[in-house]
Amino acid sequence: MNSFRRSPYIYPATSMFHRLHDTIRGVADAAKDLAADKLPSGKFIDVSIQFIGASGLPKMDLVGTADPYFIAKLDDKITFISSVQPNTLTPVWNEIWNVKNVPDNAVLKVEVLDKDEGAPKDDYIGNFETTLTSGPKEVEIVGSILKQVKGTFWLKITSTPSADPPGPAYTFNGPIRYSRHSSPTVGLLANLNDQRLYSTWKMHIKGVPLFFGDHVQPWNRNYKAAQSIFQGPSSMAVRAGIQAGHRMLYARSTTNGFGIIDRPEDVHKLLRGGPHMNHRVKPAVYTYIIAVQDDTFRFSETGAAFFVDFASKHALHSNCAESVRYSGEFHPRPQGGWDKFSEDTPDDKVNWELVIDNNSGTYSPDKELLPQVKACLEYNFPGFTIHALDFHDEELERSRTACREYALKNRGVRQTELQPHTTEGEETLMHHASVHSGKDQPQSSEGGAPLTQYPTCQIADGQTPSSLGPTT
Repeated sequence: MNSFRRSPYIYPATSMFHRLHDTIRGVADAAKDLAADKLPSGKFIDVSIQFIGASGLPKMDLVGTADPYFIAKLDDKITFISSVQPNTLTPVWNEIWNVKNVPDNAVLKVEVLDKDEGAPKDDYIGNFETTLTSGPKEVEIVGSILKQVKGTFWLKITSTPSADPPGPAYTFNGPIRYSRHSSPTVGLLANLNDQRLYSTWKMHIKGVPLFFGDHVQPWNRNYKAAQSIFQGPSSMAVRAGIQAGHRMLYARSTTNGFGIIDRPEDVHKLLRGGPHMNHRVKPAVYTYIIAVQDDTFRFSETGAAFFVDFASKHALHSNCAESVRYSGEFHPRPQGGWDKFSEDTPDDKVNWELVIDNNSGTYSPDKELLPQVKACLEYNFPGFTIHALDFHDEELERSRTACREYALKNRGVRQTELQPHTTEGEETLMHHASVHSGKDQPQSSEGGAPLTQYPTCQIADGQTPSSLGPTT
């Protein structure tokens, strides 16, 4: 549809006033027509999209076939990124995407790509668009050159009318998917005590706008480490190093772990330690953010090795976003706390709790929103008791200390693993990112000091997290 029904050109008038009047009227009418084209029809639907699979994809790799995945968008308002299916021209995904309060005239756009490991950009295969009419669909994937057909995609759409009045538009409603990513440095290590210290998780949680509305937490202008990232002549260089590390840490690859959170037991599995802990829930403290861009819950152990030399743990997870929905730390605990737990009690006989806080110096989240954080996690993780505590709360310090002491005493965790650290000769993620960007250490645009001379998240000898105030 042509959005501009009135000619955008302004015809000569007898006076400057008339010309100005015609210009204003023409622009106003054109804007009104354009807005009318963009407005939803007035009806909203809740949609469930099943991305089944594809066939007939072209061979993309010199060795092997292709590693396809896809990116789906509804009106460019909300995005779904699939798992990578390794070495196949007939990928089967069977992945579900539920979205509430979608205009019934919305358009689903899908791009199919080939994951190219180690390359700065993945190979483009093709794309397609379709409406949200219910039923199974068989759609041609069209390439960018000469509009050649690059395969066939199968999907199924189910829709029902939204509640009246509808809630926030384009609200993600599950299923809760997660991906587990490993630092690129993990493959360089032998005799690794705990691979979890080199892992990060990204979880698509439901209904974030329902609980947070328009609230976001901007970076803390009174925090020195945050100032080094977001303000001043050297901040661009600091951000460049952190963002390079983020890209490596969260890179989508064929080695990522993928899963669905459907029951409390699925969360238990994410929190379990490795074989040296008999695959039991690990007493550990995690650093987390809830992102503004995609409402994902991103987290890793606070003692993760890849945090070394970075100015902020939370900025590494957020990709230096100027604001987040929320951030802090959390830890699991058996009901009543780790100090009251018996090692003889099987994990499946325990009522588990999550203790979450606002312990983030980079974003300094408003403690008044802790009830919303609690409600959001209860909505996503039924079966868990959620305690949301301010980082000044003495109960938080007691619970966190008991968690770490239990890990040291009963689960073979080393003292050095409680905070970011590296072993002798170990390559840091910061160094890895610097080498791959063609530099030993990223410099500022004025040729200033290397990034490691800016405030880091490491804790000096004799200090504790509580004595330093909020973490980064």
